[in-house]
Amino acid sequence: MPLFLTILVLSYLLGAVPFGLLISKRRGIDVRERGSGNIGATNVLRSVGKKEAALTLLADTVKGMVPAIAAQAITGDSMTAALAGAAAVSGHVFPVFLKFKGGKGVATALGVLIYITPKAALGAMLVFGAVVFLSKYVSLGSISAAIAAPILAALFHYGKYAIISAAAIAFLVIARHHQNILKLIEGTENKLGKERK
Repeated sequence: MPLFLTILVLSYLLGAVPFGLLISKRRGIDVRERGSGNIGATNVLRSVGKKEAALTLLADTVKGMVPAIAAQAITGDSMTAALAGAAAVSGHVFPVFLKFKGGKGVATALGVLIYITPKAALGAMLVFGAVVFLSKYVSLGSISAAIAAPILAALFHYGKYAIISAAAIAFLVIARHHQNILKLIEGTENKLGKERK
C-alpha cells in the first residue's frame, strides 16, 4: 500500500508541474494573464507563440505518459498504471503549485492514453483533428476526443481498468471545459486563428 500511494502522489506532483506557465515566463509572459488565462498549449499558442506552444504540448503530454509507464514498470500492474495516469491528469487540472487552478488536461490525458490505450488514443486524435478542421473550435475538438476515448477503449477491448481510467479522465477533461461548452452554445467561443475579443 505505501508503494501504491507513493506512486499516486508522485504522479500527481509531476502532473502538477505547470510547464505552460514556466515556458511562457521564459519569454517574460505570465500566460495566466493573457487570453483565456489557461496554462495549456492552446492559450500559450495564442498568447506567446508557436514554439512555446509546441514545447508546452510536448511537456504536458510527456508528464501524462511517464507516470503510467513508470508505474507499470515498477509494479507490473495495469491498474496502478491507469490510476497513476489519472493522478497525473488530476495534478495538471488541480495543481498544488498554483493553488489548484490548472489547465484542462487534454495534452496530459493524451499522454496517459497513448500508453494505456494506444489505439483509442489514435482514434481520439483523429476525432480531434477532424472536428477542429471542420469547426475551427479547439475546445469542441477536445470535448469530442474526450467523449470518443473511453468508447474506443471499450470497442478495442482494453482492460477494465484502462477503460475506467479513460472514462474518468474524459469526465475530468469535459468538466474543465464547462465554460467553453456554454460559449459554444452561446456562439461566443473563439475559433482557432482568430484573435480573442
